[in-house]
Amino acid sequence: MSQNQEIFQKLKAYINSQIIGQSALVDRLLIALLCDGHLLVEGAPGLAKTKVVKTLSNAVDAVAHRIQFTPDLLPADITGSDVFRPATGTFYFQKGPIFNNLILADEINRAPAKVQSALLEAMGERQVTVGNTTYQLPPLFTVMATQNPIENEGTYRLPEAQLDRFLMYVIITHPDIESERKILKIIQKEEKKEPLPSFPKIKEKEIMAARQEVLNIPMAPELEEYIIQFVMATRHPEAYDKELAKYLRYGVSPRGTIALDICARANAWLNNHEFVTASDITDLIHDVMRHRLVLSFEAKSEHISADMILDKLIKLVPLP
Repeated sequence: MSQNQEIFQKLKAYINSQIIGQSALVDRLLIALLCDGHLLVEGAPGLAKTKVVKTLSNAVDAVAHRIQFTPDLLPADITGSDVFRPATGTFYFQKGPIFNNLILADEINRAPAKVQSALLEAMGERQVTVGNTTYQLPPLFTVMATQNPIENEGTYRLPEAQLDRFLMYVIITHPDIESERKILKIIQKEEKKEPLPSFPKIKEKEIMAARQEVLNIPMAPELEEYIIQFVMATRHPEAYDKELAKYLRYGVSPRGTIALDICARANAWLNNHEFVTASDITDLIHDVMRHRLVLSFEAKSEHISADMILDKLIKLVPLP
């Protein structure tokens, strides 16, 4: 185990000690950080989506910012804008919250399309253009966007093409009964102002070094071919199941191939594997691909979900 792996193991343990019952979300957030990618999280209110980012920011030497998305939000509220300075008669650029390191985009589906596009363009290009000037975002830049599946009023659905910008789309559920007990104990300590565990902040250079180690995790050619074959199966499902073909309009894009490859390496690195295993890939297929499938009308009318299609393909596409 390398020194950076030890650091991330301690970070993982620290976050899991504060975010109870959401270990999968914690893993995915750390994988996104290691892969220099962004996360879309869907879950009911009160499932610690906001707290997990705050907890991560407390353990990383980085600046975090929460943006509450609302229907009246403007793109300039995200990116910043040129502001007139009367004393000199000139304009200067006032940076928006997007220029921080860790961004929590809360309820992204409540903002109109222009605001969503402003955020997603910054995520994809790692820069913001205002007027004739382009401004680079910081090297350490990760967005965790959330959306609430319960309420539909006042929401704007994210288009499939924009969803593809997210490295993973994670769906979280309520914790079990034992986790609920632990959550209550932690909240009681917070209310009594009892000291909570602290964590030495991880430096940006350590995160960058960890990213390089992830890229160097070896993957067998057979597993790389499996990723490619799985992606091709989403584009040509009739080769495996003719009935399955009627449920898919479009399969996974090349971004999905790249995302599954790097996420599998990060998953292996985070679990102290010397090389990528088949389980490192299959454990992440749903989170990497569910938002990259475009379902047909037949699938929606028959209540066939993307996860159901992926479950079927996992059984049909042979592992090496």
